Amino acid sequence: MKQRQSQIKRHTLETKISIRLNLDGKGKSSINTGIPFFDHMLTLFAKHATVDLDLHCDGDLAVDAHHTVEDCGIALGQAVALALGDKRGIRRYGHGFDPRNPFTGEAYVPMDECLARCVVDFSGRPYLVWRGLNKFSPKQISDAEKNQDMSSTFRFGLAREFFQGFTNEARCNLHLELLYGDEPHHIVEALFKAFARAVDAARQHDPRIAGQLPSTKGKL
Repeated sequence: MKQRQSQIKRHTLETKISIRLNLDGKGKSSINTGIPFFDHMLTLFAKHATVDLDLHCDGDLAVDAHHTVEDCGIALGQAVALALGDKRGIRRYGHGFDPRNPFTGEAYVPMDECLARCVVDFSGRPYLVWRGLNKFSPKQISDAEKNQDMSSTFRFGLAREFFQGFTNEARCNLHLELLYGDEPHHIVEALFKAFARAVDAARQHDPRIAGQLPSTKGKL
């Protein structure tokens, strides 16, 4: 079967991004965004989604990390959408690790004291449900960011900007939830790992519907 690959170049006055993606890869990656913690998140995304990803970004980090993080989400979403093509034969829906209870559709990813959940649907309709940091007060987020051990350029709340950018351009439903957690590094990492596992499940081919669209609409 032909491997699903894409290349994206996205240049603006704020960022210059190049991406090479292989959805049928081995989890290999080469990441350089200028933000070490964000590089770590994208590296583990490639590993746990089992995709090959080369992503390089030259952004206006002297201003803020916001443009770099958001635009990388946008470009990665574009790359995934392009690689998926017409989506024939894919499972379409994906969740995190396989649930231990066969009677529930919920799936979870633990990261030390944190527990995160992610479900994705490559439906063609972009919609992000974010129930991660909403339960934290502004003071709690501020205190966490002051004490976080991640790169100081990656603020605690930037994860949502990445996922929103991805959702818009991949044109998917993305539901991300932090059920509980305290340490900022662990919270963001749990969300990225859950996201990776969900994408891994949804992009796979289902041999039962080879060549068919997983939709009654006739188009995704």
